[in-house]
Amino acid sequence: MTEQFPGDLLDLLEAAGDRPVFEHTGRSVTGAQLLASVRRVTAGLRERGVRRGDGVALLLGVSPEAFAAVIAAHVLGARVVGVRPGLTERQRAHLLRDVDHRVTDQVRDSGPPGAVLPLGDLLSAPDDGLRPRAEGRPGDVARLLHTSGSTGLPKACAQTYGAMTAAWALRPAAWPPAVRELAARLDRFLVFGTLASQVMMEYGLLTLAAGGTLVTAEPPAFPDAFVTHRATASVITVARLRKLVASQRDAPVDLGSLRALMVSGSPLEPRALTEAAEVLGPVVFHGYGQTETGMISMATPDAEPGSLGVPPVELEVRDGTGGPVPPGAEGELYARTAAQAVGYWREPALTAEVFTGGGWVRTRDLGRIDAEGRLWLTGRTRDVIIVNANVHYAGPVEQALAAHPSVAEAYVVAVPDEDTGEAVHAFVVPAPGHVPALGALRAAVAERLGEASAPTRLTLIEEVPLTPTGKPDKRRLAAG
Repeated sequence: MTEQFPGDLLDLLEAAGDRPVFEHTGRSVTGAQLLASVRRVTAGLRERGVRRGDGVALLLGVSPEAFAAVIAAHVLGARVVGVRPGLTERQRAHLLRDVDHRVTDQVRDSGPPGAVLPLGDLLSAPDDGLRPRAEGRPGDVARLLHTSGSTGLPKACAQTYGAMTAAWALRPAAWPPAVRELAARLDRFLVFGTLASQVMMEYGLLTLAAGGTLVTAEPPAFPDAFVTHRATASVITVARLRKLVASQRDAPVDLGSLRALMVSGSPLEPRALTEAAEVLGPVVFHGYGQTETGMISMATPDAEPGSLGVPPVELEVRDGTGGPVPPGAEGELYARTAAQAVGYWREPALTAEVFTGGGWVRTRDLGRIDAEGRLWLTGRTRDVIIVNANVHYAGPVEQALAAHPSVAEAYVVAVPDEDTGEAVHAFVVPAPGHVPALGALRAAVAERLGEASAPTRLTLIEEVPLTPTGKPDKRRLAAG
């Protein structure tokens, strides 16, 4: 049987030998040293009873040792759950519901007795010097990739070891043209935030496969981090890109090392892309993908603004009945990728809705494919707000607002935001005798759904405008 992920990565680290692959807090870690850490953590996990199919939660920062822990859990064929910062206690408990073990580098971590495995203890295990053999099977669930939790609790996309093995990041022969162009610029890739991020991990693996070095930056203060770490590439949100462009206009610094900024998660307006190119040069790669599918398409810096390039995956444009639309016409996008999830963990009804027949995944985004095969996004079928590249559904926010005693009815829409890309604008019909206050409503939503779902603007209305069919007309609300 073909060795599954992370077999290719182990081979890559072994071949890297004395070449630096990680820089963290002033120290350099070679491929051989990182592989040794993987061996020690693998041995430590095995000694503590971790076996293939176990649920292993990783509550880790961003460091070579944390990266080694992720890979070690995969070596054993575990079902890996990354726990990102910023979750509410309820959301965190939901992520940890099916976990058998949790690995942490935090000083304190609450949990059942015996469930917590300190990373430092795992790294003290003996190193046998032998190249580990990945134990996962193609159909085993390798990791649960969680959505934002904007419906109240995060949904987990289940990705198998077979899908991770088939992904393009560690297979240069499978790199699409846009990825190949990007890979040539990943000499020094800034890693920050959390390794639970699908995007951060995928580009990190691509960097290693391209012969580059992962460089940690905490906090990721742009543009200073590029200068301090001589970084050539980073992941960046639309809001951070806008701030970087503004900063370079007002107080420019030397960004001569910068060669690639990977924007994903939110739509990037053509005007903003043009301005970024004028100020930063040809460095912006605009990616489009979803947690459910992985990367669907990527525009290189020379692409026409607004286009997302030619998709290297199977992509169909369909009408409301699921049938094909004529070439160039708008419709809902359906994708089929080698690395896509198999469904939502313990969510059969939602899985059936999104993961449709023939292996196709409903993106719930609207778009068209032009005569040159390029993808253009035109809208959404979902009522969502994208905050800091994370999707937040309007329905749960409206429910949280409507539960407040000062609110009779609540409706939310997305509005542009310089800090987060988009933000929540709440339109509220007050309850009789009440005057809702933004601060109180923000606190109520944040407690239930998290800070990112809380409205940043509030407009009081007497009644909601309706469409001809009698539904709330959110377009009229958004238009003012």
